[in-house]
Amino acid sequence: MQITETKSEGLSRELEINLSSDEISGKINDRIGEIQRTAQLPGFRPGKVPISVLKKRFGKAVLGEVLEKAIGESSQQAMTEKGIRPAIQPEIEVAEFEDGKDLQYTLAVEVLPNITLMDFSKIRVQRLVPQGEEKDVEQALENLAKAHQGSEPIKRKRKSKQGDILTIDFIGSVDGKEFPGGKADNYSLELGSNSFIPGFEDQLIGSNAGDNVDVQVMFPGSYGAAELAGKEALFKVTVNEIREATPAPIDDELAKKAGMADLVKLREAIAEEQAREYVSLARSRVKRLLLDELYEAHDFELPKKMVDSEFDTIWADYEQRKKDGKIEDEEAPKPEDIMRAELREIAGRRVQLGLLLAEVGRQNDIQIAQEDINRAIMEEARRYPGQEDKILDFYKQNPKAMENVTAPIYEEKVVDFIMELADVRDTKVPLSKFIETLEKDREDEEKEVKKSTRTKKSGSKKKQVPAKSLTKKTDKKDSNKSSETA
Repeated sequence: MQITETKSEGLSRELEINLSSDEISGKINDRIGEIQRTAQLPGFRPGKVPISVLKKRFGKAVLGEVLEKAIGESSQQAMTEKGIRPAIQPEIEVAEFEDGKDLQYTLAVEVLPNITLMDFSKIRVQRLVPQGEEKDVEQALENLAKAHQGSEPIKRKRKSKQGDILTIDFIGSVDGKEFPGGKADNYSLELGSNSFIPGFEDQLIGSNAGDNVDVQVMFPGSYGAAELAGKEALFKVTVNEIREATPAPIDDELAKKAGMADLVKLREAIAEEQAREYVSLARSRVKRLLLDELYEAHDFELPKKMVDSEFDTIWADYEQRKKDGKIEDEEAPKPEDIMRAELREIAGRRVQLGLLLAEVGRQNDIQIAQEDINRAIMEEARRYPGQEDKILDFYKQNPKAMENVTAPIYEEKVVDFIMELADVRDTKVPLSKFIETLEKDREDEEKEVKKSTRTKKSGSKKKQVPAKSLTKKTDKKDSNKSSETA
């Protein structure tokens, strides 16, 4: 095989590759020999069909198969010998081939850029740690105390009010006939709990112990018992006793009832639980800040076709959202040329960060554990109860789908690796402050989008692209792949 490099400009490479006729003939003969060992044709014993007959019968098919395999193998060998790491699938064009002559073809490809990684310890980002606020913790404690409340008879005679607990007897009837489940004795009912049919509890407010009250209500149309749904009912109610609720004291005993060692631990647990739903948002925010730092600290040439491909994907999504009427307010009034420029900026950022994260993973041999993949697939399968086996088989049989599972896992591992080296400073903030910060981040991003489309800069200096435009794709050839996480 002869290899001649005919182009080396930026990230573009072209090779001219020549395979001699002897090489091709040898591969054809080897393949025909393989066929001969199992060939069965009329008039010949199995495995004894002459080579000349097989060439006449299968020659064209074998030639096509051999050429395809020869080009695939030789192109990989040529790129390896020339130290080429392709960014995308190479383009192959056969220049010349006739049976019995040399095979000549050209290989055009964009290569991955050489990336000099920064010292990650120089990165400084603030990680906000949302904390439950005291007023929210107190409200949760009051609700917990109410859930464990007791009751006691009222100390002086008075009429019932919202929040009282009545001990009642009642008999319900529809059209003068009692119905199953409509009768009870000494039933405890908290007024305002809305545990009975709408209107039932309201009509008992203002009653005295010993009163007999006729309560008239309408069963909702959606009531569970079809024979009662939408019908008027009369309940004859006797108020036996009025009791006042006595919430449980907010103390260590209440904490122990909730499974905590003491009130201090209970408060901490409530605060953590209230903040838990914001943990993923806090993680996303510090990740955006980290990626912003990485983006600004690295500047290298991007494979044009990778950017074009990423832009096409983003543009197709934008067009679909526009068609479905799901365009965000800040996008709607923009002319197409402005929108294209803006989305191409985002595509460039995604490609750059994708290549950067992949390079970090490659240089530091970051791998995904099989248990991480299994866990992600099982989480996906649980979203489809009763179809778990089908989902698992789907991923086993579809490498592309499996890649969509592994890519975000790999990206998170690389980000975690960088965060371990970076100066990440935790700052505890109240939930309200954290939410305000997220809202301000969103507003700043929108302003930056508008600014980036107005301010066209030349040269190698990059524009600031909104932080929400995170990574999406990296090179398939470079082991693992980075994914969209915005």
